[in-house]
Amino acid sequence: YALTGKEVQQILMQRHIKVDGKVRTDSTYPCGFMDVIDIPTTDEHFRLVYDTKGRFVVHRIGREEAAYKLCKVRKLEAGKGGVPYIVTHDGRTIRYPDPDIKANDTVMFNLESGKVTDFVKFDVGNMAMCVGGHNNGRVGTIVNREKHKGSFEIVHIEDAAGNRFATRISNVFVIGKGKTPLISLPKRKGVRLSILEEQAQRFGA
Repeated sequence: YALTGKEVQQILMQRHIKVDGKVRTDSTYPCGFMDVIDIPTTDEHFRLVYDTKGRFVVHRIGREEAAYKLCKVRKLEAGKGGVPYIVTHDGRTIRYPDPDIKANDTVMFNLESGKVTDFVKFDVGNMAMCVGGHNNGRVGTIVNREKHKGSFEIVHIEDAAGNRFATRISNVFVIGKGKTPLISLPKRKGVRLSILEEQAQRFGA
C-alpha cells in the first residue's frame, strides 16, 4: 500500500478505495466506527472497530460481511406529513422503519440497496460493545439496565471472562442477538485483560 502522502493521493485518485460502498477520493474523508472500507482491485474488505484498549483497528472481513454495516438508532421521530424516520449514529436518515425499531436499537443496513435488512433490540441478554468511556472496545452481554430520572441511564455488561462493568447507555452499541455477534470481532473478542494477565501473556508465563 501507500508509504507516502503522495502515494495515498494517487491510490485515491485512481478510485480504488470505497467507503461504505461509495468511492472516496478525499484523503481527509472521515471514517468512523463500523464503516466498511473496500479495495475492489485486490478484493480486500475491512471494518473499522475498536480493540480492547479502545483504539480504532482496521479489521479484515470477508466479502459477505462487507455487504452490510450495523448502525445504532440515535432517535426515532415523525417528519413532514407524519412520516416516521430514524437517525443512525453515522448520520443516516432512514424513512418508514419497522415499527418495532426504537432508539438505542441496532439496525443491519445493506450498503448496496440502502435498506434495513434486520434489527436487534436493546434488550438484556443481547451482545453489546462499548463505544465510549473508560470501557471503550469491550464486548459483553447486557445484564442490567438502570433508569435514573433526570440523569443518565446506566447499563451493566458482563464479558466472556465473567468480568462486569457499567457504562452510560449512550456508550453501548448492540452488536448481536443473544451471544452471537452479527459482525466478526478483532482478536481477544472484546475481552480486556488486566495488566498482570497481559504481562503474563507477553512473557509467555
